Amino acid sequence: MKVLVAMSGGVDSAVCAYLIKQKHEALGVTMKLHDESDNLIYGENSCCSNRDIADAKSVCDIVGIPHEVHDFGAQFKECVITDFINCYKCGSTPNPCVVCNRKIKFEGLLKTALERGYDAVATGHYARIEKSENGRYLLKKAIDESKDQSYVLYSLTQHQLAHTLFPLGEMTKAYARDLAESIGFVNARKHDSQDICFVPDGDYVSFIERTTGEHFDKGNFVDIEGKILGTHEGIIKYTIGQRKGLGIAFGKPTYVISKDFDSNTVVLGSNDDLFNTTLSARNVNLISCDSIPSPIKVKAKIRYNQKEQPATVWQIDDNRIKVVFDEPQRAITRGQSVVLYDGDIVVGGGIIE
Repeated sequence: MKVLVAMSGGVDSAVCAYLIKQKHEALGVTMKLHDESDNLIYGENSCCSNRDIADAKSVCDIVGIPHEVHDFGAQFKECVITDFINCYKCGSTPNPCVVCNRKIKFEGLLKTALERGYDAVATGHYARIEKSENGRYLLKKAIDESKDQSYVLYSLTQHQLAHTLFPLGEMTKAYARDLAESIGFVNARKHDSQDICFVPDGDYVSFIERTTGEHFDKGNFVDIEGKILGTHEGIIKYTIGQRKGLGIAFGKPTYVISKDFDSNTVVLGSNDDLFNTTLSARNVNLISCDSIPSPIKVKAKIRYNQKEQPATVWQIDDNRIKVVFDEPQRAITRGQSVVLYDGDIVVGGGIIE
């Protein structure tokens, strides 16, 4: 088998390349998503810098496989950055890693691999892929649940799963680091990428204003009855569940409950107002089944670091699902993903409306 290995410059992709080389013919490819001249601020937890490219090449030299850099900048800007900006501008809170996995890593990169005669793409994600007895490919949690990344991979299709390898899914992160160190990889103790790669300083508001040239006007803070409570500094500066940084004192704990871009208002309320049992989601991708025609019990989570919670789910139509949790969930946020699980198997997921 010929395998194209996605090389980010981090320790996980390094170990992935080493493991793939033990069994297959391999090529390391680093996706260049933007330049350091793009007015981005690079920190130690960011990715895609020139240092990352150099680290990836160093790993490939040690492993004994060729290394290439492919420019995906135009696709990344169109699919990921534009979506990120548009989501914030319409009141949603996006998860760009989900979009990048769907559109860049497992669509664009896989397309490149197959066109060049490779059989599969391998990445350093912590997840597992298994083929069921009925021939359907399943996405499963990693053995190391503390590093499990199945949440951001729920959008993989059957075609993509059939041509993807996750060799780190069966090991712990600690073992991967120890293995990298024993091999002599320069990035064995390198920090994990934790930030949005194109907003590594975390200041997404400045990034959006700088990129679009737009300024977001002040507006009203209102309570859930619509009573004006004060003035906000620009609607994209606030996220659901936010308490700090509101710039106004209310004499009691007050949180962002929702945002209305049409009226340029931010709705504030108590912590209790943040809880809800029901959500709908669009852009649904199902993995373990073709459809959910009638309600089924699952466990679901609405953010990456959340423990999944008992819920009931059914399809509204081909592109949408309804999820009802057994217990109210805090700060269900439009634009984030809801991912459904049956034990360690990913049923599917979608974007919260």
